[in-house]
Amino acid sequence: MRRLLDQLYDSTAFLAALCMVALLAAVLLSIAGRQFNFHISGIDAYAGYLMAGAGFLALAHTLKRGEHIRVTLVVSSLRGPWRRALELFALALGALLALLFAWYSIRLSWQSHAFNDISTGNDATPLWLPQLCMAVGAAVLAVACLDELVLELRGRRAPAQSGEALRNE
Repeated sequence: MRRLLDQLYDSTAFLAALCMVALLAAVLLSIAGRQFNFHISGIDAYAGYLMAGAGFLALAHTLKRGEHIRVTLVVSSLRGPWRRALELFALALGALLALLFAWYSIRLSWQSHAFNDISTGNDATPLWLPQLCMAVGAAVLAVACLDELVLELRGRRAPAQSGEALRNE
């Protein structure tokens, strides 16, 4: 099960990376269009969709690598059962919020598909397509939050240690 979950997180991170490469291509194409006097309808909207897709699809992978922003001032001052209780509370609250976010993201995408909702730009993109990246990213984030909660409950969660201090000068 652990390997399957890690593959899920890595797969969404790979899709986020593909979105970043496609975003770069869209921006370069837009710049080239300005320089050589051609226009691709909706390229700015697609760049925005790709940016959102990259952000949402990378959420779970970032969480599992301990790279989300954490406020450790309170947690670092606690020891023993108080620290564990705070970690469990934070993980349970985070999992609940991630589940709600996933539910409403999936619902939004489903409703956009059902109502045939399209973007207001010239490209007339069906909105459920870019919203699908948000829904998938939110759902995988919810799985990752539940995974972290279960690991903490079982006493197998590695403490979050970001290398941020090591990378700053």
